Amino acid sequence: MDPKELAELSDEELISEAKKIKPSPIIDAFFIGFLIGIIIFSVAANSWGFLTLIPLFLIYVFLKKSKKYEALKKELSKRNLQ
Repeated sequence: MDPKELAELSDEELISEAKKIKPSPIIDAFFIGFLIGIIIFSVAANSWGFLTLIPLFLIYVFLKKSKKYEALKKELSKRNLQ
């Protein structure tokens, strides 16, 4: 979500969205590390291909989720809802 979309949401919608996408850093870090391990193993086994791209995409999704949460947190603090 971009800041323009976040500004259009009501207070209740912002709070529910924040609860829905709240990241858990320990679990996210574990999965990112696990996926990096899969990529390293794949490269070491000389099997660079489609199955190596799946973990790269999942790492991107995990990192994008935390950036969305930061933008949402900024909008919540701007409205003094936090």
